Amino acid sequence: MNSLDTLLLAAAAGRPWALRGVRALDPVSGSDETRDLFCDGARLCDRVVPGAAEFDAGGCLAMPAAIDLHVHFREPGGEGAETVASGLAAAARGGVGTVVAMPNTSPPLDSPAALARQRSLAAAAPERRVRYLLSACCTVGRAGGAVAPLEELAAAGAVAFTDDGAIVAPDSAMEETMRRAAALELPVMDHAVDPKLAAGGVVRPCAAAAAAALPVFPDEAELAAVRRDIALARATGARLHLQHLSAAGSVPLVAAARASGLRVTAEATPHHLLFCADDIPGDDADWKMNPPLPDAAGRAALRRAVADGVISCFATDHAPHPAAAKARGFLAAPFGVIGLECALPATWLAMVEQEGMPPCEWARRWTTGPAQALGLPPPSLAPGAPARVALLRRAPWTPGADALASRSSNCPFLHRRYPVSVAALL
Repeated sequence: MNSLDTLLLAAAAGRPWALRGVRALDPVSGSDETRDLFCDGARLCDRVVPGAAEFDAGGCLAMPAAIDLHVHFREPGGEGAETVASGLAAAARGGVGTVVAMPNTSPPLDSPAALARQRSLAAAAPERRVRYLLSACCTVGRAGGAVAPLEELAAAGAVAFTDDGAIVAPDSAMEETMRRAAALELPVMDHAVDPKLAAGGVVRPCAAAAAAALPVFPDEAELAAVRRDIALARATGARLHLQHLSAAGSVPLVAAARASGLRVTAEATPHHLLFCADDIPGDDADWKMNPPLPDAAGRAALRRAVADGVISCFATDHAPHPAAAKARGFLAAPFGVIGLECALPATWLAMVEQEGMPPCEWARRWTTGPAQALGLPPPSLAPGAPARVALLRRAPWTPGADALASRSSNCPFLHRRYPVSVAALL
């Protein structure tokens, strides 16, 4: 048998490999069984190829590499926090094989030329295992006014439209976006928070909020936005994806929309599932995100919705910031936490270990759920499938800052014990 490093070298070179005795989670077939997994160098196959690098994968899990449909890589305009190259490296370290980058760069991704520049950055990055997909702005300049040239952006390769970082506030602009996106059969992804109702809230009620007299974020800021978006999806027939849900009351709204036949999907982040507001350790802006962490009841509702499939996707909302920006304190620091490197272990802990979710269902929220939201083929471990596989170790793992390939470290997941870790992206 070969070492893991030899296996990685073979995979990187496009040579055949074999995982012996791995617990394979195939979200398409629903199979969860210990078996051998083979690759001919490009695709999975049903038998070992002569000369393959063979690795004893006992004690490991294999699944199709995760799809993260919500990441921020900051380049251009915020390279101190993250570049496309460092973001792709972070994704690979976390077992994520496909990312969808958000368009709130500076300048934003609202033109075909801007999308072309982003693809050139990815093409120049050392990390080649991660598929880099791009969303594009709903409105010109992400300003919430004139709708962007969606048809041109789709032709240039955009896989979704979003003004993420902000809701598309004018109903008229969101309705036009949805109508035109529906004709293109591309999803509209919305940051469902009404800023007027949020009224500057940065945290939900908790001890840290009380101690620092922080303004509180009301659930209604999310609920009003979710109701508005679902109503417009009903009127336009658009594919709607609701980003980073955090309020218990959002769950029945999404469930009702899906039951009525609307094409509505939703995501939950690792931080909203693992933590709640009571976990915030005082004035530490590494715990500040938008929307803020829910209370314990809200977290429980989100976990039930993920387990039931009402929320069909995990997504990190990987949002890097320089340490100096986060050092300003909870009130003044920017929103956002990173999560790519720790996302699979964190969601495994929250949903599989703590909630008893079947591992194959957990894998679906990282693979077939996001693929369906984006209109991509469902990833599987069947022979003939592309060889994009995440390998996880089933052993305790406590990550430190050295676990991060990201340029930023605004991360609440460090220095905690997880029951699994990512061993490799193949």
